[in-house]
Amino acid sequence: MADEKIESILNSDTDRENIIPHNKNKDYDREFIIARRQWLEEKTGCSLKHITIYSQDEIFMRGNVENLIGMCHIPLGIAGPLKINGNYAKGEFYIPLATTEGALVMTYHRGMRVIAKSGGANVRVLRDEMHITPAFYVKNLIDAENFIKWITSNYGTIKEKAESTTRHGKLLHIEPIIIGRRVLTRFSFYTEDAQGLNMINKACEKACEFIEKETKREYMLRSNYSAIKKASYNNIYIGQGKAVFADITIPKSVIRLFGVTPEDTERYFKSTHLACTQGGMVGENAHIANGIAALFMACGQDVADVSVSHIGISMCETTEDGSLYVSSYIPNLFVGTVGGGTALGTQKECLDILGCYGTGKVKKFAEIVGATVLAGEIAVLAALTGRTYVSAHEKYGRNRPEDKLKDRA
Repeated sequence: MADEKIESILNSDTDRENIIPHNKNKDYDREFIIARRQWLEEKTGCSLKHITIYSQDEIFMRGNVENLIGMCHIPLGIAGPLKINGNYAKGEFYIPLATTEGALVMTYHRGMRVIAKSGGANVRVLRDEMHITPAFYVKNLIDAENFIKWITSNYGTIKEKAESTTRHGKLLHIEPIIIGRRVLTRFSFYTEDAQGLNMINKACEKACEFIEKETKREYMLRSNYSAIKKASYNNIYIGQGKAVFADITIPKSVIRLFGVTPEDTERYFKSTHLACTQGGMVGENAHIANGIAALFMACGQDVADVSVSHIGISMCETTEDGSLYVSSYIPNLFVGTVGGGTALGTQKECLDILGCYGTGKVKKFAEIVGATVLAGEIAVLAALTGRTYVSAHEKYGRNRPEDKLKDRA
């Protein structure tokens, strides 16, 4: 059913005054947006002041949001310098972090200073592919076997059909998986500098239409096996998006700046590792979600992808010479430096701060994310080991409006 027809049906209510104002020809005109906002103020009794302030022409938000009424502002801080020894990110970087959580920026800033004093974080992108998994209905095992043989022998044509929908996406392989009277087909793509999910959805649809026509087997585009925007043990092992590994060896003299020793930090980490195992945690880390969410919001990433990207594994141990080794592995990092929200005004500026906007920059950005995550793991481990976690949040995370007004006065 065409989108226009669906919209017509959904908006055919007799109670027209409750339907959000929408006009496909004027939807991103400033006057129409003001009228929609005024309608909302009347419906809710709210006075909408702050969301009306933004610097970018509304037309540039088309493709990023529907029923536009304004802009949501998130405080933006800067941390660093973060020294990185990557294949793509090399040198010192200042990291923009968007958050409403006090103490987050300072936590990452402290971790980055330790990394800088220790010679920099080593970071690598170990794997780079995106996948979704359509399902095809079959009659039985023999039918499934014959279907898989057909997929294998016609892979070249299937690849051609999929890649005809994009200039950038490349089909890498198709993995068939039999579950009952269905065959899942995990289509894996290289998506260059885009996060790529929209790209591969379109490519898979084209390929599946061809397969359905030739084999007479009905398909559904998304079986949920690839666990898009959901946690999955499977994706920890086979990966999704960028797999990024970062590590560093911190001299004893440097980690002591936190008031802790390598041995005490390792002891604390091992206790949390046991607790993670007992609790059945998917991914074992201190707070990878904090850094990824703050970077995603600052740099125009799909924030819902934090659900997948934050599932990482951190390690900590004392080395033979008494230093502290810390690593973080992110097997499912979803990032892009083109498309999505990356070209919006503030998001593009944040990517520009990192030198990561545009084509040829996504692996550099992935390495920066990996090193940022490592900085956060180091800082929180040290704070919890040294029992300064609560006092730091009291100092930087206090959010009492009445106190803020007193401080200003």
